[in-house]
Amino acid sequence: MRVNWFLLIGLIIACNLIGSFGAIWTASDGGWYKNINKPSFNPPSWVFGPVWTLLFSLMGIALYLVWVAPSSNVRTVALVFFGSQFILNVLWSYLFFGINSPLWSLVEIFILLIFIITTGFYFYFVNRFAGYLLIPYFLWVGFASFLNWAIWSLNR
Repeated sequence: MRVNWFLLIGLIIACNLIGSFGAIWTASDGGWYKNINKPSFNPPSWVFGPVWTLLFSLMGIALYLVWVAPSSNVRTVALVFFGSQFILNVLWSYLFFGINSPLWSLVEIFILLIFIITTGFYFYFVNRFAGYLLIPYFLWVGFASFLNWAIWSLNR
């Protein structure tokens, strides 16, 4: 298979740009996050940028592999789920940092996890490697879910 480098790099950049919309609310939370109780396993703030950049880049590569696969109903459903989970990903940042709601973000992140799993399965059926590329994303959001729950528990 010949790689369309323009499309691949474009999708990686697009995933990182869309994913960075969540930072709008992170940067403008007015210190709320700094002042709430956090569990001992809360990563330092500097970790999140590099981790999300890597994850969004892996998502872009996975999206490319599915995008260039032959057209099929499974591929179409995979792309719809990918877009849906991406919207949910950005929505989580708004719920947690934008409106300072660990409870609503906790509810939403469990829905996000279901969409990530579903997207991963559909991606796997279109291109196995694309499905595997979403595993780190699922694991990180799983950790984030536990962290979200711990923050909600410590601050209710």
